[in-house]
Amino acid sequence: MPLARKRLSLLTSIAVLALAADKDKPKMDILPAASYPHHMTSQGVTIAAVPYTTEEQTKTAFGKLNPNDLGILPVFLVVENTGNATIRVDRMKLEFVAQGDVRVENTPARDVKYLQGANRPTMIPGPTGGVHVKAKKSPLAEWEIEGRAFTADMVPPHDKAGGFFYFQTAPRRAAKVVINGLVDAKSGQELFFFEIPLE
Repeated sequence: MPLARKRLSLLTSIAVLALAADKDKPKMDILPAASYPHHMTSQGVTIAAVPYTTEEQTKTAFGKLNPNDLGILPVFLVVENTGNATIRVDRMKLEFVAQGDVRVENTPARDVKYLQGANRPTMIPGPTGGVHVKAKKSPLAEWEIEGRAFTADMVPPHDKAGGFFYFQTAPRRAAKVVINGLVDAKSGQELFFFEIPLE
């Protein structure tokens, strides 16, 4: 078998295995933004924000991991474009705002696993007198954190995108999420900011 065919066969096998692995990781349903209790519509865009604060909510998205127990508030965000222009969301910025002048910017999903350090490694004496180190990963280093994060770069007309943003804060009363940085992809004009109460 020629080398090119062997490589193609190997790549096909890897792709099949990756697809099989993804079947074990259930997708989250993204409903129309206006169907969520906390949403705002402006300039042909509706955005919904849902804080995941209860154990029942976090279990549906993160399984056994409850980010709130580790000081991380996950907020599920849905951006629905009901207009006729493509909206860029790759520069979108979120800020959690609450009473008492609390302002917290979102932490990128790829950095969340570093917020809660791994437990101290276990030192195990080896049979030859050496020491083996058994490292323990951070409790936030689960696939769901990055796998369920908001990753869209653009939202085409009459389409929607959704995923989680993460904040280093506990749930608070009278809180809201302020969202800016959405841009009309054709004109380059930034849309007005969105301010969505979370209760």
